[in-house]
Amino acid sequence: MSPRRNPPPRSGHRPGPRPSRPPGRAPERPTPASPGPQAPPRVRIPHTPAQTLPPRPDRWLWTCRAGFEPHLFEELAWAGAAPRLLGEALIESDGAPGLAPAFARQGMRVLASFPSPSPGLSADALARSVAARPRGSPLVLQAYTPDTPSGNALAPQADALVEAVRALLPPERLLEDPNRAREAGARLVALCLAPGVAVLGEVLAREALSLAPGGRRRMRREGDAPSRAAMKLEEALDGLPFEPGRGEVCVDLGAAPGGWTQRLVARGARVIAVDPAKLMPELAAHPRVRHVQESAFAFAPEEPADWLFCDMAWRPLEVAQLLAKWGRRGWASHLVANIKLPMKDKNPLLLRVRHVLAEDGGWSGLTVRQLYHDRDEVTVTAHRR
Repeated sequence: MSPRRNPPPRSGHRPGPRPSRPPGRAPERPTPASPGPQAPPRVRIPHTPAQTLPPRPDRWLWTCRAGFEPHLFEELAWAGAAPRLLGEALIESDGAPGLAPAFARQGMRVLASFPSPSPGLSADALARSVAARPRGSPLVLQAYTPDTPSGNALAPQADALVEAVRALLPPERLLEDPNRAREAGARLVALCLAPGVAVLGEVLAREALSLAPGGRRRMRREGDAPSRAAMKLEEALDGLPFEPGRGEVCVDLGAAPGGWTQRLVARGARVIAVDPAKLMPELAAHPRVRHVQESAFAFAPEEPADWLFCDMAWRPLEVAQLLAKWGRRGWASHLVANIKLPMKDKNPLLLRVRHVLAEDGGWSGLTVRQLYHDRDEVTVTAHRR
């Protein structure tokens, strides 16, 4: 992981006791969400082709979690990008929409496509295409496959082909560390190998949804991590330009059993863990953790925190309204939250969630992404204006 800068810590921030409410004061009712935007008409989703279709040059190729093609297709259609379903986990469109698709793992502009296998699909031919990219910015070579059983079976072949291409290119044109790609102004040049077709594409690193090949950012699960949730947080923080630093105050709503709290403490942060349920004993006893055993919807901080974290299995719009309250009242500077989406029609709900967070909550720099470690959920990041 590349070095990160931490935002300056707030002076005097220490987890303190929750302020008592005046006697007789009734619990606060949630602020109703504003009506929000009207969702566009629903989109007819085509059947998945029996064999992967080749994308057209200069269009954009998107990959997603298998089974989420309808949601990504609809997002792109609503953006007017004329999507076409190519196969499992692969969609092409007329360009990159202004708002990054929530259900896309990675997107790239198509340079060339080849039937696979075919005589034209060779390291020499690929190296010539890569070498023709504009000079002046380093290149990061990558290979990936659709995240499906048939796609994953091609991963060794894709990796071997890209390594053969790498050996044919001048070393000075290549950047070996993808974590430095954005600061170096690099281009990601990737080979996507799918059943029946190979695609060579590129995207500027600063515009890429992810620096990992195909957006598959696999995080290592720590041996003492209480759940998969810790990997979701690690992946979310990996995509930010800075992360919680030593001494900063983080509020973790819905903290139990402690997966996110554990990773924040490991970074040196002080954590107010809010959850009626119990934390892992070692976390509950940690000197930089204060466990507040009450509902996240009732909790109010004594003073603003540096970071607000939230990973609650609760109704998504109510969670968004809670996060909006924190933004509106200036109770935190940075936000990382996970929104559960168990319903079939996810995009209309996501429109409302975005609206509530940005318009009702005043959060800016809003990103909404289904990360590699997310399932029926998306990860939201934002900061205060």
